[in-house]
Amino acid sequence: MRKHDTSLPRGDRGITGLETAIILIAFVVVASVFAFTVLSTGIFSSERSKETVYAGLQEAKSSLEPRGSVIAYRGEETTTNEDTVYKVSLVLSNAIAGEPIDLTPPFTADASGLDPDVDATSEYKTVISYSDSNQFLADVPWTVRFLGANSDDNLLEDGEKAEVTVWLLQEDFGTGEVEVYNSSSTQAYGMTDPATILGTNDQFTLEVKPPTGAVLSIQRTVPPRLDPVMDLK
Repeated sequence: MRKHDTSLPRGDRGITGLETAIILIAFVVVASVFAFTVLSTGIFSSERSKETVYAGLQEAKSSLEPRGSVIAYRGEETTTNEDTVYKVSLVLSNAIAGEPIDLTPPFTADASGLDPDVDATSEYKTVISYSDSNQFLADVPWTVRFLGANSDDNLLEDGEKAEVTVWLLQEDFGTGEVEVYNSSSTQAYGMTDPATILGTNDQFTLEVKPPTGAVLSIQRTVPPRLDPVMDLK
């Protein structure tokens, strides 16, 4: 009888220690790359979220808010001899103790001759637009007067109040009448067509657009009767 030699190699195959190490290293590398990708994406998303929050806070801190009523003034337009609202005044303050807002006006008013007067030295950044059912005026004339304690500049700071007057028509202090603007002017101007002046029951919208921060939109309706001074609430 022949004996089997058990020392001879058989047909079974196995995994060596080196192969096992290579597989484990591959798993570790893949896991590391995946973890790095996840962490990088999370950090990037976190940074973008933080920037969005900061941008929102900056917008909120650079916002205007109205204080009190909107006041409209009546005048007689020279061409039509009709009573109309020729200017609108409102008091503004800095919302939530935010950043100073530049209220350098494009015009001045000195209660002599024709008002408002173009301020040749003004480099204004805050723009006011006007719209109603007949027209849209992207950049209307406005003047400003600070009320109470202030820092004697055109920056609306925390605790300060500014009276902004929007001039839809020009006022002639010599005759007491008001008139439309010359549309050929290179400066901002208000209404130029006597047929579209603001009358009773007309609705209009003012938008105050500071250089930074949210746009302040004010919508009002002219009362059924025009008084010299009208509180539009």
